[in-house]
Amino acid sequence: MAEAPMSRVLVIDDSSLVRRYYRAALERAGFAVEEALNGIEGLEKLLEGRFDLVIVDVNMPKMDGITFLSDLRARAAPTGSVPALVTSTEAGPQDKEAARRAGANFYLVKPVAEADLVAHAALLAGARA
Repeated sequence: MAEAPMSRVLVIDDSSLVRRYYRAALERAGFAVEEALNGIEGLEKLLEGRFDLVIVDVNMPKMDGITFLSDLRARAAPTGSVPALVTSTEAGPQDKEAARRAGANFYLVKPVAEADLVAHAALLAGARA
């Protein structure tokens, strides 16, 4: 019997420390992880391959997470329908609402605990990790 492929996650964050932390946590949980430094690079990677989940920061140079999500959701499926988990230091209700309106499926406030990151990633990616 063939083993199910790992869920592929694209982590988009301008902080190398955050990307390394997310990568380590997600890979330990069985996800395949790729990284992007900002929304522009994230969109490029999404157009090059299939991902089961995008984890995106809000505050980034070149293209922030809200603009990224709006652009992503304007695209045809399957690219435009990839589940999106937003992580940010912004914790106000207006920040969460802006992310929701842009197309976020869930919003976590940094710092994100490893267990929370993995649980939400598994849920949004279809629990194939």
